[in-house]
Amino acid sequence: MGIHQYFKSLSDLEKLYRCPGKFKFEDHSVASHSFKVTKIAQFMGTVEEKHGSQVNWKSLYEKALNHDYPELFTGDIKTPVKYASDELHDLFSQVEDQMTKKFIYREFPKEYQEIYLERFREGKDDTLEGMILAVSDKVDLLYESFGEIQKGNPEPLFQEIYEESLKTILQFKDLACVQYFLNDVLPDMLNEKFIEHSDLSFITESIVDGNKGS
Repeated sequence: MGIHQYFKSLSDLEKLYRCPGKFKFEDHSVASHSFKVTKIAQFMGTVEEKHGSQVNWKSLYEKALNHDYPELFTGDIKTPVKYASDELHDLFSQVEDQMTKKFIYREFPKEYQEIYLERFREGKDDTLEGMILAVSDKVDLLYESFGEIQKGNPEPLFQEIYEESLKTILQFKDLACVQYFLNDVLPDMLNEKFIEHSDLSFITESIVDGNKGS
């Protein structure tokens, strides 16, 4: 009982693999995803700061590091399923929230419970840090799906995840870090060697170009 169980649970995140039940050339754990999202968020925050925004770094790091911890209780839900409808997404969020609260009240000393209730709360809010988290999360998901497509994985789910991730990133196109990603990072990604007959470049251009008028 206690914080020992929390520390022990961090190793469980290394065994919790993303996008379960589908053939993948490379597995990614929730633990590795959280690390990558934090590193991406650090760069995105740096871009925002360079363009005059004030970044609350403590908030950003806490949001990024903790954003998927509740998946320990529910497992990773495939993105197209999780966001199939607002009602379904809200239901998943409620289940994660309730199970996380039960864990905190059961394992954390009383003087730290409110702190960790806040840290494990959904971080993708309307603050700059919440928006950076939302973008960084999808950038990593974009790279995960890109890697599978690039290696020739025939599973259509990864194209769906790629498209959904890019569309979500474009919802934040007013952020300086998103403009940097679209203009400086995405072209380099698409210049990587592709599997023969890949139409990912066409898909990407269609989504980006279609969003410019909106």
